[in-house]
Amino acid sequence: MLETRCKLAICIFCFQALSLEAHSVEYYVAAVYEHHAILNPNSTALWDRTSALDFMSRNLDIYDEQVIVAKEKGAQIIVFPEDGIHGFNYTRQSIYPFLDFVPPSHLLPWNPCLEPYKFHDTEILQRLSCMAAKGTMFLIANLGAKVPCEPHDSRCPSDGRYQFNTDVVFSDNGTLVANYFKQNLYFEYAFDIPPVVQHVIFDTPFASKFGIFTCFDILFYEPAVSLIKKHGVMHVLYPTAWMNQLPLLSAIQIQRGFATAFNINVLAANIHHTKLGMTGSGIYSPLKSFYHYDMKSENGKLILAKVPVNPSEETTLGHDEPTSFVNSDATDSNLHNVFTDGQACEKNERAEYCRGSAIRNQILPSSFQAEMMNDNFTFVPLSVNEGEVQVCAGTLCCFLSYRKAILSNELYALGAFNGLHTVHGTYSLQICAVVKCGGLEPDTCGHEVTEASSVIDIELWGNFSTPHIFPLLLTSGVTLELPDWWGWKGNYCYMHKKEMASALVTGALYGRWYEKD
Repeated sequence: MLETRCKLAICIFCFQALSLEAHSVEYYVAAVYEHHAILNPNSTALWDRTSALDFMSRNLDIYDEQVIVAKEKGAQIIVFPEDGIHGFNYTRQSIYPFLDFVPPSHLLPWNPCLEPYKFHDTEILQRLSCMAAKGTMFLIANLGAKVPCEPHDSRCPSDGRYQFNTDVVFSDNGTLVANYFKQNLYFEYAFDIPPVVQHVIFDTPFASKFGIFTCFDILFYEPAVSLIKKHGVMHVLYPTAWMNQLPLLSAIQIQRGFATAFNINVLAANIHHTKLGMTGSGIYSPLKSFYHYDMKSENGKLILAKVPVNPSEETTLGHDEPTSFVNSDATDSNLHNVFTDGQACEKNERAEYCRGSAIRNQILPSSFQAEMMNDNFTFVPLSVNEGEVQVCAGTLCCFLSYRKAILSNELYALGAFNGLHTVHGTYSLQICAVVKCGGLEPDTCGHEVTEASSVIDIELWGNFSTPHIFPLLLTSGVTLELPDWWGWKGNYCYMHKKEMASALVTGALYGRWYEKD
């Protein structure tokens, strides 16, 4: 009898072990390097090729060191930032000596480390190729490329060549397997917009469906969203030189939001220069964030993390469903009825005090306009410690139910924007955002804020016209949180977060209405 029970117990244990193994998530080890780049002190001066190569080798020496460290820690892939080798703020003429020739895709694959003399002006590619081979890892870097125009190309620049902001991908033996020319330039007068949008997808021995784009590309449908929606990319490699702009677009906010919105992995490497507001890199899977944000030192940072081979498995493992909805029993009509007056009310307050005290109205207006991120938002203040508020901008209405778990004397407001952003880029937005204001006056709402004291539970939703919504949660000290739940019910996109680890700086549903651009 005892023997039978033991056999039964062993069988049960084996079945459980097999079941866990069947549902386990496979991982690979990724690295990104936030690089404190050595910048050209006179980027508009005309250099010769030898001097340009000598300058760039100083940044490449740092890359080389990081590849060695990453290899020791088991990295299988490493991403370096945009502009990390040559810097930025060049003219079309002054950057020319810093450009490598990047062969067209029909001449790939090619191993520059083993075949250095196959093409002229490829010294940077050769150096990167040898790094990848020495580190036995896939390596992604950004450099400037020159591409001669084809005969009869009517769009060819007058000097007979294209100059592209270029990402290159090397395999673990140093073979150049792909390159990508940045599509959405950000005041980059040295470079051309490629005539055709590229969708670069490749596989590795440890995971499939990698895609790549650069910096400002993340805010546009092509190629960023198209790579995922049309080509099934699961792993985004993202070199960037991002200048943080709070309260909605710090580097780590948009990186985390993009990974969350599409349930994918994002490997993001940024430049590190605090005087330029440049920091924020990370490795993001649907449920985990490994990131670096540092405005106090000028040191580079290597980030390593295990990344799920199939990110969709991480979203379902241990969860009944990957997406839930706040107030799932609510209908469109009663959502609207809950917030008819746009006022914030505490549950235990007398109605006459909550709904229109003359004193309270003198302190804060029921709604007001303020500029945030160079856009004119309509705001309503969170004038009490617990309640519900509504604010509308055109057809977009935003709703917030909130409770301050830890109280402080700070002003928060719920804002809405629905329109065309026209400063430093032109693109259409729909945004619902609860933000900590810079002070106690309404006109400080929308200011850049990094610290807060109020821990707030929030349920935020809006009737968006675009399906492309990026959930953003930023807390004190520029740290990240993930929503407890977020998703859609009817025309409403929801985000719900309770028991934050730190005080709230920004909670936003950042919508991009690509068709309206």
